[in-house]
Amino acid sequence: MKIDRFEDLEVWKHAKRLANLVYRLTGKSLLARDFGLRDQMRRAGVSIMSNIPEGFESRTRAMFVEYLGRSKGSAGELRAQLYLASDQAYVTESEFRQAYDLAESCSKQLGGLIKYLESSSGARYSTRTGTCTPRKPGA
Repeated sequence: MKIDRFEDLEVWKHAKRLANLVYRLTGKSLLARDFGLRDQMRRAGVSIMSNIPEGFESRTRAMFVEYLGRSKGSAGELRAQLYLASDQAYVTESEFRQAYDLAESCSKQLGGLIKYLESSSGARYSTRTGTCTPRKPGA
């Protein structure tokens, strides 16, 4: 099934879950008071989620890949910030692991989608995986 909306991409759904998790974590008392780290983590989480539709809506493969790369970069930035939040005891080990694993999963999904888009032509999006699959002849 062809994806016509960014909301159908599994990677965007994961990024949305991650952004909401970041907002919950950064709303906690200690982290909420570290305005610099809190705001930077929120910006990174929102960036992961927002760059996917920005590129998707551009309707050009090159721009989509560019925005997916930005999203992937923000996922790396957020993982680094999670280490700092953990080091400062702002988040528990369980909270760190949950957010880190989700950010890493998003990064891997984004990397796979970028790799596919850069190496293929005539792509269509798979709703099941959130990645692209080759278009069958005549499809």
